[in-house]
Amino acid sequence: MHTEVSTGIMVETVDLPSEALQRTITINFYGPAQLPADNTLGLLLLNDGQDVEAMGFDKMIGYLLQTETIKPMLCVGIHSGEERSLEYGMISSPDFKGRGAKAGLYRQFILEELLPFIHTRYHEFTFNETAFAGFSLGGLSALDIVWNHQDVFSKVGVFSGSLWWRSKDRKEKDFNEATDRLMHRQIRQGSYNPRLKFFFEAGELDETEDRNGNNVIDSIDDTIDLMRELLAKGWKEGKDMRYLQLPDGKHDIRSWAKGLPVFLKWGWRKPQRATPDA
Repeated sequence: MHTEVSTGIMVETVDLPSEALQRTITINFYGPAQLPADNTLGLLLLNDGQDVEAMGFDKMIGYLLQTETIKPMLCVGIHSGEERSLEYGMISSPDFKGRGAKAGLYRQFILEELLPFIHTRYHEFTFNETAFAGFSLGGLSALDIVWNHQDVFSKVGVFSGSLWWRSKDRKEKDFNEATDRLMHRQIRQGSYNPRLKFFFEAGELDETEDRNGNNVIDSIDDTIDLMRELLAKGWKEGKDMRYLQLPDGKHDIRSWAKGLPVFLKWGWRKPQRATPDA
């Protein structure tokens, strides 16, 4: 274990052995050095913790907390491993190439190993909510776990999410966007839960593919189509969903670092104190 204080943030790094994944996972914990009087925090899990670390998350979250822009929270960066493309995916099914075959084991690690570890290690805190976020495949993974465990999670952040996840190669003649995109199908088969909130980010330079020739890149199409599925179930944009489209956004850490503070302020904005009349 390694602990340091950086920009008002206590950063702890732990190597956590996982029986489910049969490997040891590096975890970064980012918490406020100055704890709230009632010891109540929000809890946010982040896939691809190595990318979170690389974007200087300690300074980002430290600034937001020190300026009292967001409520106190504990953020947990989960480093991915060599089998990232197998562990990140959808629990219900691998994609057409077999990616995501260990998504069920990764879900088991999150629910049965990591969350109990957090609650034991930080037993003096009360977590008033639990959220999950991720980037690219990590965003798909976070969304899938949240969707399937709405009793545990209340918010999800998806940055450049791999929402193309599909059961067939799009080059196959009978490929059908409506039925072969697995996350879209899963949400279509689900039901409305007013407790659940969604944040989506997409960059206009995320990719160049445009499979349906509508002059909109696939990653934006897939994101907006998914939001349409949520709207059809009863969620409302603005109230339950936030969409951030970055004109200069690419499929990279730098772009996600621009979107992450927007997500944090959306999900955990601290009410501003009323200024007394002069």
